[in-house]
Amino acid sequence: MRRLRAIARQRCPRCFEGRVFRGLLSMYFACPVCGVVYGRENGYFTGAMIVSYLLAVPLLGLLCLLVARLTGWTAELVILESGLLFLPFAPALFRYSRVIWMHFDRVVDPDPGSEHYVRRV
Repeated sequence: MRRLRAIARQRCPRCFEGRVFRGLLSMYFACPVCGVVYGRENGYFTGAMIVSYLLAVPLLGLLCLLVARLTGWTAELVILESGLLFLPFAPALFRYSRVIWMHFDRVVDPDPGSEHYVRRV
């Protein structure tokens, strides 16, 4: 339950306290609380693209169904309008896909030996 709350609040996968994002799209390099480095290696967040896809496709499908039912437009217009309605959700999907990926990776590979830490001064 703590992990789900940390995902919902976009917190560190290790301590569940530190913020992951500094701004709308910019991430901290490491957790401000426990110092764990968020990106374990180059290309680490490639897996987050899969999570993003898994979150985006159902949302786009739902938007397409809603637009089609409410308007009766042609398929081309439904897809175009659904894409435009989807755009405001893109930053949230970006953020949550990265947070979900980090938590998933932490559950699958909790080995602290593979983690890097930033020294606290």
